[in-house]
Amino acid sequence: MITTKLVRRFDMIDVLGRFAPLIFLISLMIAFTIAEPRFLSPFNLFNVMRQISITGLLAIGMTFVILTAGIDLSVGALLAFAGLVGAAVAKGGLDDRFAVGASVTAANPFWLALLAAIAIGLAGGAIQGLAVTRLRVPPFVVTLGGLTAFRGAALLFSGGGPISGFDPAYTWWGQARLFGTLLPVPVVIFVLFALIAHFVLRYTQFGQHVYAVGGNAQAAEMSGVNVRRVTLLVYVISGFFAGLAAFVLSARLNSAEAVAGLGVELTVIAAVVIGGTSLFGGFGTIFGTVIGAMLIGVLTNGLVLMNVSTFIQQIIIGVILVLAVAFDQYVETRRKQRPGPDDQHLSPD
Repeated sequence: MITTKLVRRFDMIDVLGRFAPLIFLISLMIAFTIAEPRFLSPFNLFNVMRQISITGLLAIGMTFVILTAGIDLSVGALLAFAGLVGAAVAKGGLDDRFAVGASVTAANPFWLALLAAIAIGLAGGAIQGLAVTRLRVPPFVVTLGGLTAFRGAALLFSGGGPISGFDPAYTWWGQARLFGTLLPVPVVIFVLFALIAHFVLRYTQFGQHVYAVGGNAQAAEMSGVNVRRVTLLVYVISGFFAGLAAFVLSARLNSAEAVAGLGVELTVIAAVVIGGTSLFGGFGTIFGTVIGAMLIGVLTNGLVLMNVSTFIQQIIIGVILVLAVAFDQYVETRRKQRPGPDDQHLSPD
């Protein structure tokens, strides 16, 4: 008598596709610890986390966009514009933009500056989302135009100069440390919003719709998902994180300027993709994005400690990004070719 049973095969490529960023991060940390013992010191590790907090916040928003098979090239420019508007609100205008020192007083409370920065981010994201959904312009073109437009708006608003010197209540959000000298406030903000974003994507209907739109927008629409609304909202979410990151960055540097975030969009996209989110949409996690941001931060920090040239650092990160996308495409192809339940390999008992 011949019976059949399901043969379960261990797919190493699929496992690597899911856990490669974490495996690479751990391996990288071990290698840097052996090469440079200072790397593993608590001070250095928290410094790495503080450095990636801004990129990490932007990457959280970018994850929502890329999950729908979109892209947002404007996050760096929008960060600069939102930061300048928030800083101007905090200073009460541009007249005392260069005032620094103990005599600095706040014209408006920090929370009003925060709301102003986030409002600019939300507006910028909504404008781009509407262009993508209503005008049907490809996201790459829309956000490339946004990159130029928002950078120009930042230069026009500030006259090309910075806005500096905020009161302690403002700079606390970027420079303070909790529990003595260990935990920087920007790291707490980054982790908190990463947890919120993880919950939204994994446990809410909106999160399910984001994955559905990225997996197959036409099928999602036929299933009753409002694809236009979901697409619009992911760009609004990206804009929100650009505004939040702008406030934290200006608080950390005690300054806002039009060149802030120059080129950061490439690092942000790299963090998301290296973290395992597919550029084709429909697959990825916030946890992976956090790992991707940490991986880039650890790589940069370790190379600096080893006195490696910044030019070589850029080459290494670029090569890793290309390899990550190539591997992602390979895994995606294998996943689509995987047999369904009715096609599972059967073997005689």
